[in-house]
Amino acid sequence: MALNEMFVGEIVTELLKQLNAISHKSCFCKSSADNLITSIQELFPIIEELKYSGVELPAFRQSQLNRFSETLRGGIELARKVLESGRWNVYKNLQLVRKMEKLEKQVARFISGPMQAHLLADVHHMRFETMERFNRLEQRLDSMKTGSGRWVEEAVKRMEVEGDSNLGGFSGIGLELGKDKVKKMMIERDDLNVVGIWGIGGSGKTTLANEICRDNQVQSYFNNRILFLTVSQSPDLEQLRAKIWGFITGNEPLNYTRKSQCEWGSGPQALVVLDDVWSLPVLEQLIFRVPTYKTLVISRFKFPRRVVNEVYEVELLGEDESMSLFCRSAFGQNSIPPTANETLVKQIVDECKGLPLALKVIGASLQDQPEMYWINARKRLSRGELICESHENKLLDRMAISVECLKKKVKECFMDLGSFPEDKKIPLDVLVNMWVEIHNIDEEEAFTILMELSDKNLLTLVKDARAGEAYCSYHEICVTQHDVLRDLALHLCNKGEVNERKRLLMPRRDTELPRDWEKNADQPFNAQIVSVQTGTMITLDWFHMEFPKTEVLILNFCSDKYFLPPFIDDMPKLRALIVINHGTTEATLENFSVFTNLANLQSLWLEKVSVPQLSNATVPLRNLRKLSMVLCKVSNSLDPAVLDLPQIFPRLSELVIDHCDDLVKIPLSICKVNSLQSLSLTNCHRLRELPADLGMLKKLQILRLSACPELKMLPPSIGELVGLKYLDISECVNLKCLPKEVGKLVSLEKIDMRDCLQIVNLPTHAALSNLKSLQRVICDDEVFGQWRNLEKTVPNLHVQIAEKWYSLDWLNS
Repeated sequence: MALNEMFVGEIVTELLKQLNAISHKSCFCKSSADNLITSIQELFPIIEELKYSGVELPAFRQSQLNRFSETLRGGIELARKVLESGRWNVYKNLQLVRKMEKLEKQVARFISGPMQAHLLADVHHMRFETMERFNRLEQRLDSMKTGSGRWVEEAVKRMEVEGDSNLGGFSGIGLELGKDKVKKMMIERDDLNVVGIWGIGGSGKTTLANEICRDNQVQSYFNNRILFLTVSQSPDLEQLRAKIWGFITGNEPLNYTRKSQCEWGSGPQALVVLDDVWSLPVLEQLIFRVPTYKTLVISRFKFPRRVVNEVYEVELLGEDESMSLFCRSAFGQNSIPPTANETLVKQIVDECKGLPLALKVIGASLQDQPEMYWINARKRLSRGELICESHENKLLDRMAISVECLKKKVKECFMDLGSFPEDKKIPLDVLVNMWVEIHNIDEEEAFTILMELSDKNLLTLVKDARAGEAYCSYHEICVTQHDVLRDLALHLCNKGEVNERKRLLMPRRDTELPRDWEKNADQPFNAQIVSVQTGTMITLDWFHMEFPKTEVLILNFCSDKYFLPPFIDDMPKLRALIVINHGTTEATLENFSVFTNLANLQSLWLEKVSVPQLSNATVPLRNLRKLSMVLCKVSNSLDPAVLDLPQIFPRLSELVIDHCDDLVKIPLSICKVNSLQSLSLTNCHRLRELPADLGMLKKLQILRLSACPELKMLPPSIGELVGLKYLDISECVNLKCLPKEVGKLVSLEKIDMRDCLQIVNLPTHAALSNLKSLQRVICDDEVFGQWRNLEKTVPNLHVQIAEKWYSLDWLNS
């Protein structure tokens, strides 16, 4: 067997595929799988050097490598057995763990013994032109001697970088040189308090900053006291200043003076990273002159040296790095495959001019496309002017090629993303609702489009540990987008006369509406989507506008008081209304009377607002099907004495109340909303009880009650929910028991009861034996065995012990 056949062929490829699957799906062998993945990956560059050296192997050495090949083949079969093994087969799993550990030791032993001997022999015979290559081999050998613990650590670091960066594959010599230069500025230069990273959009500035923050030397120098903040074009300065000052001082109140700043000079070293800074006045307000604290500023713009003492300018990628990054996106490998047109690929890579984001996005858009499509793409790229000082402006025209190849409906959905503020997470629930209403698609197709955009690197999905499971809520998933891609969406949307645009969008938050809107307000606006971004708005801030065709209105603001726009009255076709406050406290909404004319409204999303009192007189939303209230004050709006939900919302099918900390009980009238199919009361920390007549909701299919710690019991009438398919009571830490009536839920398919610490006993086997439709239960160790006993009676049931997971998203909110 030839050396290159053994290492570059199907054996290692298949084994790595199986090990990656184990790492993601099988917790009991995860550690060994991670170690093996990193160990085998360490072999590739060394084997490549041996392969291309032209050295013939003696028979004895070939025999050793053949035996190692057989070991790896056995590893493939072992990995398959691990993946096929059920979680509940404890004895078999213990055997598999031991075998995985044995395989791990065999690979490590080969690397530390025979493999190093092979390398030393090859070094003796290889025809090196310089000593540089020999030094590189020695460094790789040293890194492999450090043991499996080091391998896992390095693998985790690589995964973290890939997960956090929109530029995924951007790495190499350029990144290391940039990191070293910035580190020297911050660590070795005491005279530099403010250091900058400058470069055009998509050049990898944030990726470089993330690498610097993860660097062990940097973390040690700053005692792990590093704060990373995204500033953006429309920052909330007071909130950012409060975060920075609290970080420096240990949460002291923001009433500092220049004298108080100096008093903190004796504290420990700290680093504040300010990403995506757009203006000098904003930056000056975010820098505190404290001797023991340094600021790293990331921006597209250069600032004067009196503010930013020293700047590192991010260099665009060189020829080799550009080709490697492009090929990873277009072909899934680091080089041009034999089947591709090498000249054509090089021409397209050259047109990207070394910009990492352009290489990655354009590469992904050409993946699996025929050669004629590539030729056409090259021609369109070549029609633009050469990249020079106007590189930033010309980027949008080049990036537009990645969108032009999309199907019409997918392209429309991409352009919709320009409706949302930059550097803010977009709840997937909001996107899906909007796409369903205006593009005539269902939720499944909307999610498929989202995945296509994600696969083509046109957006990034951010999700928690449970997102993607059956019956998971879309508000557990968010969407983010690189600012250059958002600029592209805005660029495509803002073509043509303002009154005729399909999307009427404010690109960034401002204190007033755009002047060209006011100039053209004498004629109707034919936009399908209208997006407004402002601060505090009062009556006089609005002017008369007519929107006869608008179906979606998005109101983003940052304030504790907001006067709803009067022109809502002139939106007869409005189907989806999204109101999101990005301030620090819930905003009071005024002019709620505009809701009286929203006869066609289907979906309403309210976030971080104090919801006014709802009544049939003020809000007759007879066609509303979905109502979502997130981070809201709802106690006034849900007053049981005046609220008649079936009268106000006779067609409501989905109600979401999430993170509303003043919700103690829900109105009894909810039990009469016969159309309700999904009810989500999640993260409501003061919710104490559910209506006794909950069982009247005969059409209810989904009931989510997760993370409601004050909820102590479920009403017995829950057994009357004959259509219920999914019940989520996870993290209801004070819930005492499952009522025996749960056994009457004949349609129930899934129960999630992880972290229900008080539930140690289930209803009797006889009471649960009627759950014939039950397919999956997620629970803790304490009740795992009791659910397992039900598997004989319910043949399709799979019981899963919950893996511990923790979300830190609240730290970035």
